[in-house]
Amino acid sequence: MKQGKPSFTAEGTVAFRFAEWLAPEDERMCHDPLAKDFAAAKFRIIGKSRLLTKIALWCAERLVPGMVSYIVGRTRYIDAYVKSRIDEGIEQLVILGAGYDSRAYRFDELQGKVKVFEVDYPATQKIKIRKVRKIFGSLPDHVVYVPVDFDEKKLGEGLFESGYDKNLKTLFIWEGVTPYITAEAMDKTLAFVAENSGEGSSIIFDYLFRSALDGTYERGQVHRIRKLWERIGQPLTSERFGFGIEDGTIGEFLSQRGFYQVENVTAELFESAYFKGPHENLKVWCTVYATVAPQK
Repeated sequence: MKQGKPSFTAEGTVAFRFAEWLAPEDERMCHDPLAKDFAAAKFRIIGKSRLLTKIALWCAERLVPGMVSYIVGRTRYIDAYVKSRIDEGIEQLVILGAGYDSRAYRFDELQGKVKVFEVDYPATQKIKIRKVRKIFGSLPDHVVYVPVDFDEKKLGEGLFESGYDKNLKTLFIWEGVTPYITAEAMDKTLAFVAENSGEGSSIIFDYLFRSALDGTYERGQVHRIRKLWERIGQPLTSERFGFGIEDGTIGEFLSQRGFYQVENVTAELFESAYFKGPHENLKVWCTVYATVAPQK
C-alpha cells in the first residue's frame, strides 16, 4: 500500500465480486450482496448497465485470463469452508488483511455467537469502518476492528489488545494476501496461529507458486500478470508479488510450521466444480486449508 492509502488490491478484488453479483442469480459463482456497497465509486460505474459490466469483465479477462474466475471461485470456496467451520462450532473468526471482506456481516450465524476480528492496514480499515457505518447505521457488536501496520506492531499485540482469546477454537481467513508479503512475515503469521489458538483451530489461505515469481514458469497468463502489474499496479500501490510456495510442497511446508490435515485446492478444481464449458484458470494459484496440530 502507498503510505496512508487504502489497499489497491482490496479495491480491485471487491470490484470483481461486485461485477459477479450483477450477474443473473443462477449464473453467479459467488454471492456477495454487500460488494456493491464496499466497492469504490470509481468501480461502481460498471453497475450502471449489464453492458458495462460485460465490457469490464471482458477487458479484465483479456488482460489476465483466468484472474476474475479464480477470485470469485476462491471466494465461493472459502465461503463454503467458513460455513462448515461455523457448523462445527468455531468460537472466534480472525480475518487477516480483511480489506472489504463482508463475511462478518453476511453470515447471520456469526452474529451473537462468534466474535470476529478484522485485522488490516489502518488506512484501509478506516474506510471500511466508514462504509460499514453507512450500510448498517452502526458497527456490529460481534466485530472487532484491529488496525495493524506490520512495520510498527506485531499481529499478536494487536489481537491480544483487542480481546482475542488464544484458548478458543478459531478460524483464520487469509485471502488474497500471501503473495504480497515476505517469507519472514509468512512464517511469523503461521507461527502465531499455530501457537496461539485453541484445539481444533484452522486456517485457510491462498498462495502463488514460487515458479510464477522466479521466471521458471513462463505460461502466457503469468507473463501478462507481471506486465499488467508493471503498468498499472506499481504506479498505484507499493504492494508487490514477493512470496510463493514451491508447487507440490504445501503439505510439507505447513507440517513443518505446526499444521496437519492439509487440503490443497487448485484452480482446476474450481473450474471443474463451478464452471461449465471451456474456461481459463490460473494454474499457478491455489487455496489451502489446514488444522492446527495438537500441542505436544
